[in-house]
Amino acid sequence: MAQNEWQRRIARAEELGAQYAFAAEILRFYVAIARFQERFHGELGRALDRSSGGATGVAADSEPFVRPLPPELTGRFATFLSVVEQSAPDSLREAARELRDRGEDSYFQLLTVFWNGSEMGSLPPGPHDFFARAFLQPYAASIRSRSSLRWTGPTPFLCPFCKRRPALGVLRPLGDGGQRSLVCSFCLAEWEFRRIVCPGCGEENHAKLPVYTAEELVHVRVEACDSCRSYIKTVDMTKSGRAEPIVDEMASVPLDLWAQKHGYTKLQFNLLQL
Repeated sequence: MAQNEWQRRIARAEELGAQYAFAAEILRFYVAIARFQERFHGELGRALDRSSGGATGVAADSEPFVRPLPPELTGRFATFLSVVEQSAPDSLREAARELRDRGEDSYFQLLTVFWNGSEMGSLPPGPHDFFARAFLQPYAASIRSRSSLRWTGPTPFLCPFCKRRPALGVLRPLGDGGQRSLVCSFCLAEWEFRRIVCPGCGEENHAKLPVYTAEELVHVRVEACDSCRSYIKTVDMTKSGRAEPIVDEMASVPLDLWAQKHGYTKLQFNLLQL
């Protein structure tokens, strides 16, 4: 039976976790989160299909992300926090416990702040950004997949659906080379983007856009910019057709260490705040 997108990510995370000791703990935690996300995504999809814009307030329109966040979503947030408490590193586990004790009003306030934001989501990097982003991601992916939005004109630097920053790039096979895309850090949309352009500042000078790869991760590379000193990691599917870009980016921790050592700042942290 064919796997859905969440199942493919889980399987890849388990594979890479067994292969790379430096990423094993991170990927074990991701697997726990992704399993919750898969279940939640399935529940949301069935609800959206039944309601067709009724109970959950989502229609297949062109701007679903400007709608208010449905309050009923918070009913599953305590379950999500329990997953974090059971599988996260100690610091994140404690933050989840403290938030769970505050109750549903605090849950809804936190989720609404993130939902109504753009780019960085209106929350600083850290536990609360992770809780909101990871919990709402299946909902964002569900309504994005049902949106009728189509964009024209210049290639957007932000996600054309939810206006968040990209978390990574992807090179997919095209002819004798590869087509570059960016992947949204929130709703997981993927959109085409020019190869030799910094997605942070628009720099186009090849000499100011260094690329770094590591021997143990030849299909993942750092794409840095000497103008804005940002970087993004890109997963090259022309070198590894088995890759799941979101997972492979997350697993390539040594590349982040190299980039930070050389004074670059990640354009957008991934789901696990790395």
